[in-house]
Amino acid sequence: MASGVLRDGLYMNVFCRFFLLPLGLFSSSLCGPALDSVFAWTLCPLNVLLIIVDDLRPSLGCYGDKAIRSPNIDQLASRSLLFQNAFAQQAVCAPSRVSFLTGRRPDTTRLYDFNSYWRIHAGNFSTIPQYFKENGYVTMSVGKVFHPGISSNYSDDSPYSWSFPPYHPSSEKYENTKTCRGPDGQLHANLLCPVDVADVPEGTLPDKQSTEQAIRLLEKMKTSASPFFLAVGYHKPHIPFRYPKEFQKLYPLENITLAPDPQVPAGLPPVAYNPWMDIRQREDVQALNLSVPYGPIPVDFQRKIRQSYFASVSYLDTQVGHLLSALDDLQLTNSTIIAFASDHGWALGEHGEWAKYSNFDVATRVPLMFYVPGRTAPLPEAGEELFPYIDPFDSVLELMEPGRRVMDLVELLSLSPTLAGLAGLHVPPRCPVPSFHVQLCREGQNLGKHFQLQDLGEDPHLRGNPRSSCTFAVPAHFSKENGI
Repeated sequence: MASGVLRDGLYMNVFCRFFLLPLGLFSSSLCGPALDSVFAWTLCPLNVLLIIVDDLRPSLGCYGDKAIRSPNIDQLASRSLLFQNAFAQQAVCAPSRVSFLTGRRPDTTRLYDFNSYWRIHAGNFSTIPQYFKENGYVTMSVGKVFHPGISSNYSDDSPYSWSFPPYHPSSEKYENTKTCRGPDGQLHANLLCPVDVADVPEGTLPDKQSTEQAIRLLEKMKTSASPFFLAVGYHKPHIPFRYPKEFQKLYPLENITLAPDPQVPAGLPPVAYNPWMDIRQREDVQALNLSVPYGPIPVDFQRKIRQSYFASVSYLDTQVGHLLSALDDLQLTNSTIIAFASDHGWALGEHGEWAKYSNFDVATRVPLMFYVPGRTAPLPEAGEELFPYIDPFDSVLELMEPGRRVMDLVELLSLSPTLAGLAGLHVPPRCPVPSFHVQLCREGQNLGKHFQLQDLGEDPHLRGNPRSSCTFAVPAHFSKENGI
């Protein structure tokens, strides 16, 4: 009799936590006793690590681009659910970020540029970190999460979204200054800006500082009684392409191919084209004396742009690798959801474009993947590393396929409800139309239906983090074979 009660309690807990909650079908009368009992699947909430990258198109090994060295992101993808066809709501930083962080479309946030704050000009809409904060999480922001300036009230939406003031790297202020050494030996504000890190102001770069700060926060949170929501925003590969110069060696110019469709389409309506004015302001591009609006850029400089974009991606990959390796070292991988996304893409010569700001696929399509412990990959054994750091300079890199791909068309708008559901929180309800008066609702779909329970292994004992209070009970009789 007792074993039957135990079995039923575990089954009900798993059913509620991993099926009803992510789909927004939670019933307190049905699930409350199971989730509150000693049979709880997880004895404390899952943490969230949200990694947001600036201007990253799916030029990654895990998305089929074999020329790109991105072994650490590929390794994350190998243990994640990867969405092959994910798109931003708009290919502009501020509107996209405000949209997916609030779960509302730009038509609702009334932000299509950089010049308004949604809480004043649209409605007092809750954000993803705010919702987690209101549910007992410690929420922290590192680097570029919200777009800085008016669109986040010059505060990254503090104090609404964050438990502490957001962190911005001190070296950020040098990004657009004359720190790029040109062929003439002088310093310039260039588009192409490979640097000797030892020679730049402060001897570091913003993304390096963000990684170091994020690791410090993880170290502090590993013994915390509260779950955490840590958002880390990386700047590269956003222009200028300012990155450690050694990464150029990964992409010899003679191996760089041009865009397969480099011509401006015949009959293209002017409204569909962006003349990439932001890169035209850079000194090295100004020296080319390009015609406006269509260019074109000389072929040799096109190769240099593509080389520096790819090198910036590999530099970014090392930072993601160091961050995830630290998560391993702190034994937090068995209690932390990892979401990885970009705010939008960036054109590298396709259709004669060298920017975002358009509605072409290369500007709107983004990488999107979720690692969920025990869901997208088995829980790590004691001492096992899920995300050991991989050096992109290794001569031989193992090809890693994504854990599972979803081919459906999805939106970044779904990030908010999906993270809520995966973490076991109530998924916010669908927004009415109009919804300017509603503080908490969602306009995107919850992607929870795409997640399937993986084989969690045969160990019937508790697997957990010996350095924290979070442990995971894995029922011996639960597997893919007997289901739920």
